[in-house]
Amino acid sequence: LETSGNHRVGIDMRVALTGHLRCATPAQADRVRAGLDAHLRLTRAEPGCLRFDVTPTDDPLVWQVSELFTNRAAFDAHQVRAAASDWATLTTGITRDYQITSPA
Repeated sequence: LETSGNHRVGIDMRVALTGHLRCATPAQADRVRAGLDAHLRLTRAEPGCLRFDVTPTDDPLVWQVSELFTNRAAFDAHQVRAAASDWATLTTGITRDYQITSPA
């Protein structure tokens, strides 16, 4: 790991994703609820996953998403696994409003 001032740089920098999963219809929200427990369990078991939370908001069609991975490789591996999962099939067409950052 290299440092530059007070900031870590390079491939070992943590990767965070925050934002919202926004359903357009109650049927989409039902699909999220149907697949969420398995998605949480599988993701939290992935190497490099430090935090993975998907929590309901006051709006029954919206979930708050908060993820933290040890590095870009772990985050990318999660994205690949999730894209090929039942979760991806269940949540196709649901809006994801996310920001990806690399916190120090």
